[in-house]
Amino acid sequence: MIKKIPQTSIIIAYYKKKQFFEETINSILNQTYSNFEVILVYDDVDRGELNFVIKILSRLPSYKIIVNKKNIGAGLSRNKAIHFSKGQYIAFCDADDLWHKKKLELQITFMKQEKINFSHTSYKIINNFGNTFGYFKIAKKLNYKDLLKSCDIATSSVVINKNILKKENFFSNFTTKEDYALWLKIAKKENELYGIKKDLLFWRSVHNSLSDSFFQKLFDAYKVYRFSEKYNIITSIYFVIRLSLFALIKKIDMYR
Repeated sequence: MIKKIPQTSIIIAYYKKKQFFEETINSILNQTYSNFEVILVYDDVDRGELNFVIKILSRLPSYKIIVNKKNIGAGLSRNKAIHFSKGQYIAFCDADDLWHKKKLELQITFMKQEKINFSHTSYKIINNFGNTFGYFKIAKKLNYKDLLKSCDIATSSVVINKNILKKENFFSNFTTKEDYALWLKIAKKENELYGIKKDLLFWRSVHNSLSDSFFQKLFDAYKVYRFSEKYNIITSIYFVIRLSLFALIKKIDMYR
């Protein structure tokens, strides 16, 4: 019997998410689209949650687990998983986020119909208990200049055609904003990035996480503009200030 090659590889970087992980995997198991594999990178030198993670993953029809020898961060962990992936499409899901049951079905159908290589979706914002307390509605299309102003793409909402993920287009080693740097690179090549204006992701806002660190995000935003996008110092600082202002406006709109 020939084993079916998964059309989509779902990539998860895992670091101390035991409280939410089972619910995340259940949302993947409940997908109406079933032709996928899950590749999880365990990025924690503390192995205390590893057996739990393996037990939960064993419910999946197809999965791989990669255990890092040291903590290397979400971006570089995702890069490892991409190298091992077999799917035509790559989807990302953080280990505490949840998916609408039709996310993959609707998103991949949309990408095939429109003949596009990248898509993302609107999302609801949930707390530790899974209660919704905010929303973010995306634009139908984004270009490079749009993204320079504001990063409106949630990583767990993204699906990419693997063909456009060349080696130079992998995630950076930044502590945060590693995803933002990648979206900018892709936007320059694809011209427009398409969005589905449906809430297909439940993004969990967890305080004290890396993504919640204001000063770390400022520093990494500067590195994106200065070193990844090669803008000069003054322009990079200006872009960081502009990005921060748009992020503040976005946060106000999200939590209304």
